Amino acid sequence: MGHKVHPNAFRLGVFRPWEANWFANPKDYTKMLHEDLEMRRVILARLRNAGIAKIETERSSNAQLTVTIHTAKPGIVIGKGGSSVDQLREDLEKRFGNRVRISIQEIKQPELDAQLVAENIASQIERRISYKRAMKQAILRTMRSGAKGVRIYCGGRLRGAEMARREWDREGRVPLHTLRADIDFGRATAKTTFGAIGVKCWIYKDQISPAQRRLAPIAEETTPLAEVIAPQPELVEALTQPAAEATTQTAETAAKPAAPRRTRTTAAPKTTAAKPKAEAATTTPKSAGPAQPKPRASAGPAAAKPAAPKKTTTTRKKADG
Repeated sequence: MGHKVHPNAFRLGVFRPWEANWFANPKDYTKMLHEDLEMRRVILARLRNAGIAKIETERSSNAQLTVTIHTAKPGIVIGKGGSSVDQLREDLEKRFGNRVRISIQEIKQPELDAQLVAENIASQIERRISYKRAMKQAILRTMRSGAKGVRIYCGGRLRGAEMARREWDREGRVPLHTLRADIDFGRATAKTTFGAIGVKCWIYKDQISPAQRRLAPIAEETTPLAEVIAPQPELVEALTQPAAEATTQTAETAAKPAAPRRTRTTAAPKTTAAKPKAEAATTTPKSAGPAQPKPRASAGPAAAKPAAPKKTTTTRKKADG
């Protein structure tokens, strides 16, 4: 009891993808991890008022770093004629020594993003607005925009009280133990004159069906992996196609020679092979020389042959008598 789990990390791999998509050797892993953390700090410090919800990173095999910034105010990030984006790209390339590609995605409904809601409440508390009013207004906006449940916590020296406390408000339902529930989580810190006040926000959007849970991660995860390991899909296709052709050829060859094998093992050759053995057994006691070539020459017909050796045996018995 009392052990809290991060809602986003709890659903990683179920239907929520990772924010960092790259692979590295064990020797280079720590270096790349610290590069990602430092890069996020630089972007968040520079674009503090741009309403950034999350930053995704991808690394390709040709030492290129792709940074995707999800923001509610893309105009502030881009700047006039893209000047701020170009300056940010140059600074990141100088600092980390890699080629950096920045892409910006706009968040169309910032009321449904928990990180943006928490930052909005924290900014209002910094401007000395009542935390209760800020929480209620945020809950009303998110519920009107289509959310099924919201929960907001505020903790610290609320209203400058000497003893810190925690206040919370909720509307709707927020099933934290349900893995299929699409719950977004965000937290922010309001730095006031009487101390820091923490804000946490949970937004329950909807339950994800099993079909969406299977298809969504595949579509989101395979796209960056295809860039990281470009030749792998081609090798897989090249390996799977000959295997499929081989299986079809073996099936066809297994079906075709069945007919000739049956024709070879017909009753005709068996009778021809068995009859000469019977003839050889009957003709072994022969003593006369001219009688042997006649049954060999007439090996083709089957009905006339047994009559000749019977006559020879009778003649032999008379001669002996």
